[in-house]
Amino acid sequence: MTDSPHSMKNLDASPNVKTSRNPKTSQDTGTMTVTAAVPASRGRAGRRFGALGLLLLLAAGASLLAGRAMSPGLVAEVLTGGGDALDRHVLFQLRLPRLLVSLGAGACLGVAGLVLQSALRNPLAGPEVTGVTPGAVLGAVTATGLGLAGWQSPFAVVVAAYAGGCAGAGLLWLLAGRGGGDPAQTVVHGVLVSAVLGGLTAMVLLVAPGELGSVVQWLVGSTEGRVWEHWNLLWPWALPWLLAAWLLSGPLTLLRCGDELAAAAGLSVPRARTLALLCAVALTAGAVASVGALGFVGLLVPHLAVAVFGADLRLSLPGAALLGAVVVCGADAAAQAASTLLAGTGAAERLTLPVGALTTCAGAVLLLLVVRRAPDRGF
Repeated sequence: MTDSPHSMKNLDASPNVKTSRNPKTSQDTGTMTVTAAVPASRGRAGRRFGALGLLLLLAAGASLLAGRAMSPGLVAEVLTGGGDALDRHVLFQLRLPRLLVSLGAGACLGVAGLVLQSALRNPLAGPEVTGVTPGAVLGAVTATGLGLAGWQSPFAVVVAAYAGGCAGAGLLWLLAGRGGGDPAQTVVHGVLVSAVLGGLTAMVLLVAPGELGSVVQWLVGSTEGRVWEHWNLLWPWALPWLLAAWLLSGPLTLLRCGDELAAAAGLSVPRARTLALLCAVALTAGAVASVGALGFVGLLVPHLAVAVFGADLRLSLPGAALLGAVVVCGADAAAQAASTLLAGTGAAERLTLPVGALTTCAGAVLLLLVVRRAPDRGF
């Protein structure tokens, strides 16, 4: 079949297609290369990353300025070298590490959620279905109730949460291993494991009800009281696993297309899915050990990342990290502002609104919108 003169004229006029022509015969060789589409796509991604970076700076600034102990003017004075010793302590020893922990935990949850949804090919998969979140909560609650850890020693609490998260993931591994890594069975087993671990947490709280006040933040999720020790425990754990997640972007993209297509492309599907789940478990354990169970962050942030940056996980995974950081940091700033307003009214002077309450409420509304918008959409 030969091309018509009209179609060849349209090809020559297209700005995105470059046609090679034989200089001796003045005939088309049929070789065409797309030259403008890829740079344009990269340019759009760069602008979106730039806008997201600006949004991250705004959220971080709002988090530093929010709170009851210092006014925004006093924060600016301390940042420029003024203020007394107490003001500097509040800003640099309390607010700054709290900001960094919220950013790191949000990045971990965002990336973990996108890795899970890609590996399991389930748009409703999240860190909650791996057993890691309830396992980490159970570890922290149990260690505190037994007197093995306390809020005076963040290191002991974080280690207990890590151990609980890994135990929950290990239990899931034992159950899901029988299904050969089938995504549907993995999700079902994850829900069952999470329910069992949640029941065990309730039993621990009933045995030691006096500890309820000190461990409630692990049940809801909070950045209150985070200090440099929490940050120094989080970032050495999170950084290599975030890098590992990005290195898995190629296999994860194939897994999103289906097991048969991934296997036809030469990918070892069980091995790739196992590595992806291990990475998601590690990132979730680090986040939950630092801030507790922040609801819906790992479930909905991946949807935003894919909507903004597309299905190319080389871009979507860093985008999910930035979006997760923005969501948690922004929710923390909003929670601090709401607590300040409530204290100003005199109705709840000592009330501190946990950031997990905001993420759970907002996430539930967004989840309903996502499901109603595309109830029958596959992954």
